[in-house]
Amino acid sequence: MPEPFDITVGAEAANTRLDVFLASVLPGVSRARIQKAITAGHVRVNGSEVPPRTLLHPADHILGDIAAESTWSVEAEHIPFTVLHHDACLAVINKPRGLAVHPGAGRRSGTLVNALAARFGTLPGGSSPERPGIVHRLDKDTSGLMIVALDAATMTTLGRMIASREVERRYMALVWGNPAFNEAVVDAHIGRDPRHPERMAVLPEASAHTRREAVTELTVRERFAEAALIEAKLKTGRTHQIRVHCAYAGHPVMGDTVYGERALVRKGFPREGRAELAALLERLQGQALHAWSLKFRHPGTGEPMSFECEPPPEMQDVVDFLRQWTRDRHA
Repeated sequence: MPEPFDITVGAEAANTRLDVFLASVLPGVSRARIQKAITAGHVRVNGSEVPPRTLLHPADHILGDIAAESTWSVEAEHIPFTVLHHDACLAVINKPRGLAVHPGAGRRSGTLVNALAARFGTLPGGSSPERPGIVHRLDKDTSGLMIVALDAATMTTLGRMIASREVERRYMALVWGNPAFNEAVVDAHIGRDPRHPERMAVLPEASAHTRREAVTELTVRERFAEAALIEAKLKTGRTHQIRVHCAYAGHPVMGDTVYGERALVRKGFPREGRAELAALLERLQGQALHAWSLKFRHPGTGEPMSFECEPPPEMQDVVDFLRQWTRDRHA
């Protein structure tokens, strides 16, 4: 059933946008759902249809309804994953490498949301019913920590927290080359690659294509022969952001054949170690990227939450090989 409302605007809400005001007075309803209702003509101000950006005045009368939150019907599948924390509001999980987060074109099963359905039952769909409980994503071949919302109010709050950068996310990445920096900030807008729409790219300011702010902090944690282990801290959360920014900085993520090297092993890597490294990267079956740290305040209690998890064995094997290889070369 739709969620009806009849509201008279008070003086304190003067000059507030309609969609922003409704989001503040309708708990558990996302602004995306509110904007859809306004655009569809289900919300009227003083009897008239108006756009979401309309500024309100004292005594304005708002009448309307919000379509009930869509339910999701993803089939439950028992796919293994690790739960690091679970309470009534949320769960923190370790997503396995190779597992897509949600269904997409031509893929209706075998995803994390199918696994979540089996583990937690029905989850809130928000404005995207096919992504129940999902407030941020990891690429299919990126492993590591994710927060999952278990109710609608938490999903809305976590979405706001991530948008306002209140959730700290850190990643480990193995990259090619020897970075000239110990610490660096990559501040480069990202958008769809005009030549390859299935990919993302850093776009110049003068680009005619849509581009969004993207900022990544990079810190070198360990240096190897022709490679490095870096920590990447997200300040924004764009699609493929770390992979695109590392490649843009001249140090693509190892195993990333989309934004990095087409061959498994970079040509500059010493010939005598290529075969063994190639075999390890073949086992990795994707980019050497792992979400290892999450910090945030619990949206219900305000309690500080902090989680860490080690990279999967296939990625650790590459680290161990590079570490030993580098020691042997300098022995």
